[in-house]
This record gives sequence, structure tokens and C-alpha cells, in this order.
Amino acid sequence: MPNDSSSGKSTPDQIRQRFDGDVERFSNLDTGQATTIDAALAMNLVAEAAAAATPEAQRLLDVGCGAGNYTLALLPHLPDLDVTLVDLSRPMLDRAGERISAVSDGAVTSIQSDIRSLDLQPDAFDIILASAVLHHLRGDADWETVFSRFYNTLRPGGSIWIFDLVEHSSTSIQNLMWARYGAYLVSLKDTAYRNHVFNYIQEEDSPRPLLYQVDLLRRVGFETVDILHKNSCFAAFGAVKGG
Repeated sequence: MPNDSSSGKSTPDQIRQRFDGDVERFSNLDTGQATTIDAALAMNLVAEAAAAATPEAQRLLDVGCGAGNYTLALLPHLPDLDVTLVDLSRPMLDRAGERISAVSDGAVTSIQSDIRSLDLQPDAFDIILASAVLHHLRGDADWETVFSRFYNTLRPGGSIWIFDLVEHSSTSIQNLMWARYGAYLVSLKDTAYRNHVFNYIQEEDSPRPLLYQVDLLRRVGFETVDILHKNSCFAAFGAVKGG
């Protein structure tokens, strides 16, 4: 597993420990993703887009699945999916597996792993979901390796759908959007809460601009890329692999 100490950011093990203790909160969209602007809207858009773009899908890979919210949103549209869940946290995987198995007849497989070290077989999946996980990638090599793996493990015609924290290429725009996000967090609770969220983002996260990721999706081979939604520092987007 890659060591992030040289970047000054939390290591995968440190991130895992935080999420191990937060399963109950992340099992509820209203509490687990309260720090995320437009969380419910983005989740529903991603689910609807995945089903529309890949209506014959049979195999789903949910990367950084947490408690399984995004897969649960997709299953009403594609109820017979075989699901592979990947997360650093074993308690998160256990909860996601329980929740998904209760509403799906498809097979559910859980893998505790960092996506950067996961062995993904070619043409193994029809849909990939990646919600609030890719911001834990670090340098360009991480991003390029992981996006290439995503492309290779999708079958022709398969699709990937991402919702995540994003940066902005312009410093002035980044400052503007960060101020807007800060005001949103204060409106949820107070200034102390905003500072708490900003502190763990500083410690754990290294997001990239939306356009960086869109360009990278194209560079690794995706032919069709679409942006579903963007508000402040959060964006939902995806891509389809040519058939």
C-alpha cells in the first residue's frame, strides 16, 4: 500500500481508522454526507446516469463504497446487478454488504483494499461508481494509474460515474469557492464545525480540478465524457468506454 507520509497527508491506514469509527453516521445520507453540498441530488443523478448509459449492466464495482449508499441508489434502476464493494474500512464493507444483500438478489463481493493496489481484471465490470474517494489519490502517477485501471476493467460500452470534492485551476476561483463552501458548513452548524471539516480535508485530501479529471478520462481512452452537476467544490461526472 502506498505510503503518503512524504506528501504530508494522512496515510491510508490513518484514513481507514477514521472511517472504521464512523459507520453509523455514513449509513445515513442525511448525516454521513452532510458536509457534501447537494449530496442527495448528486447521488440520484449518478444512479440515473449509470442506468441510462449502461442499461444492460450486470456487474458493478463500487470503489470507496462506504456504507453502500450509491449502490443502494442504483439498484432500483438495475436490480439484478452483481456487486463488488471496495473500501479501506472493514466495518464499512460489512455494513454495505448487509444493506445491499437485504434488497438485492445479485451476488455481493467485498474487498478490503486501497484502490491503488487492487488487481482489477480486464473487461470485468459494466459500471464503476466512485463517490468521495478519489480525492485521497496523491500525485499524477496515482491519478493516471487508477484512471487507466478503471478504463481497462470496464467492458466495452461500460461506464464510470464519479462524485467528489474538486479543486479549481484558478487560485482566485478556488478561494471564492472555498469561501462559499465554508459559509455552507457554518450554516449547517457553526464556525467550529467549518474549521473541523477544513482541518481534516487539509490532513487527508488532495483533490484535483474537475477539468483535470475530465481530460484524464479522455487521455486514458474514454470516448464520451459528461458533467452531470457542479456546485462550489463538488462535482458529479462520468464517462463511457467505446464499444
